[in-house]
Amino acid sequence: MTTACTAVELQPQPAYLKSEALGEQITELCAYIYAATYQLLVLIREFDEQEGWHQPGLCSCAHWLNFKCGIGMNAAREKVRVARALKDLPKISKAFERGELSYSKVRAMTRIADESNEDYLLKIAHHGTAYHVEQLVSKYRRCQRLQDTENANRP
Repeated sequence: MTTACTAVELQPQPAYLKSEALGEQITELCAYIYAATYQLLVLIREFDEQEGWHQPGLCSCAHWLNFKCGIGMNAAREKVRVARALKDLPKISKAFERGELSYSKVRAMTRIADESNEDYLLKIAHHGTAYHVEQLVSKYRRCQRLQDTENANRP
């Protein structure tokens, strides 16, 4: 004779509950990865500032990351660029450090972020996808280029 408790344990869990639990685990792990990526970038910035990468045959921190960490050159250059930019973006840095923002969003935002638009970019990043942030940054940069061209063409 089985008890009601045992019978409940033997019933299979619905697939949507399993998927929901997996989804929660994935998003929690991503937040840890984002926070760890922030820490990595802080270390990269400090290493770059101290020129710890300066060795024979290496001409930049990105080259060192490529050689020592196996990071592709384009990705390494971006990591160094983002690491440097975060130094002057305290609000974005804090959200990234807490694991609230993905590296993809932060990488895009740091292309245009400054103290005047940091809050706005954070609002977009918190409510939109990385694609939304990248599109916003792309359009912002296009407008800046057009404005610069117009200003240069004025007599």
